[in-house]
Amino acid sequence: MTEMVRTKFAALKPFLDERSRRRWAAVEARALGRGGIERVTEATGLSRTTIRTGLKELAEPLADEASTGRLRARGGGRRRLSAHDPGLIAALERLIDPVTRGDPQGPLLWTSASAAHLARELEASGHRVSERTVNRLLHEAGYSLQANQKTLEGRQHPDRDAQFRRINRRVRAFQRLGQPVVSVDTKKKELVGVYRNGGREWRPKGRPLSVNVHDFPDKDLGKAIPYGIYDVTHNMGWVSVGVDHDTAAFAVETLRRWWHRMGRGAHPKAHRLLVTADGGGSNSSRNRLWKWELQRFADDTGLRVSVCHFPPGTSKWNKIEHRMFCHITENWRGRPLTSHEAVVNLISHTTTRRGLSIRSELDRNEYPTGRPVTDEQIASLSLQRDCFHGEWNYTLLPRLK
Repeated sequence: MTEMVRTKFAALKPFLDERSRRRWAAVEARALGRGGIERVTEATGLSRTTIRTGLKELAEPLADEASTGRLRARGGGRRRLSAHDPGLIAALERLIDPVTRGDPQGPLLWTSASAAHLARELEASGHRVSERTVNRLLHEAGYSLQANQKTLEGRQHPDRDAQFRRINRRVRAFQRLGQPVVSVDTKKKELVGVYRNGGREWRPKGRPLSVNVHDFPDKDLGKAIPYGIYDVTHNMGWVSVGVDHDTAAFAVETLRRWWHRMGRGAHPKAHRLLVTADGGGSNSSRNRLWKWELQRFADDTGLRVSVCHFPPGTSKWNKIEHRMFCHITENWRGRPLTSHEAVVNLISHTTTRRGLSIRSELDRNEYPTGRPVTDEQIASLSLQRDCFHGEWNYTLLPRLK
């Protein structure tokens, strides 16, 4: 809203005299309601006193317009602080960006660069300036309040892009042949109970839903562990909500449930399956139990199961993250996940305008951690490793019974 007022003021300012400016600002402040004066002040640079004068004039129009006070000649009025203090802008920029401005030991390098902190530091260095003026100067200099953005992936594997291209080729090849392609991953574990859940939803005014102050796990309800299977071709998903541990056995059991309840019906002519997965977690490329359970799945279904893992540090590119999990999070925003059944229902009722449909089921089985897989079991796998990064790309063939 503040940005809209700023845009309107910039367009109208050349055509307004002093009286028109304060009355226009007063109209905008009154339309904004509570806090309107503060917002218009921030957007236009006009003082609160000026806007209050405008409000008074709107409330009590005078019969003689000439008596409302003189209009200043061009250039009249108090000069801006930056004109009196030419070094103010440079000092402010050094505080905001100390490293690139040649001041790597700047006083605000290790504290919050809020307008209040900036004003105090400027005052301490001999520049008389208020917090509101700092706000205005920052906007005029092209600064804005911004949050951190997750874009740095750390050190990249030299074959990162080559692996992405390989995954893309494999996906397209499977789709051309009418064979299923799925993206798999574990969603963030969620506390089950009356706990705060991020986001907001519409409720009667002044009646927010009360939740626990502390996020100590409920001993009886524990956590919900959603593991998802996303059908890339048909835009359909399956989520098993576990209650025990996120292990490779749980991951492959979710894949098995998806195949019997959804996948087999959607792909009646399938004899191969491509799984794209992260390189870590329960479906890690180094997880021996993951490969052992996938072999059992291939034996049970008769499918040739090919797996392509994403390179280290690139899990955000996994399709399931931005095609399914993000919509689930949006659907249950602002709602406490009071029971495992509530988690399942909220997941199942997640849809999008592009036709996403999800089925979900509670998995109450136990999946103990630390299950050993022997060298003999690994040697018995019918495992074919690709010539390019066989640790990331491999196929498990069904074994003859």
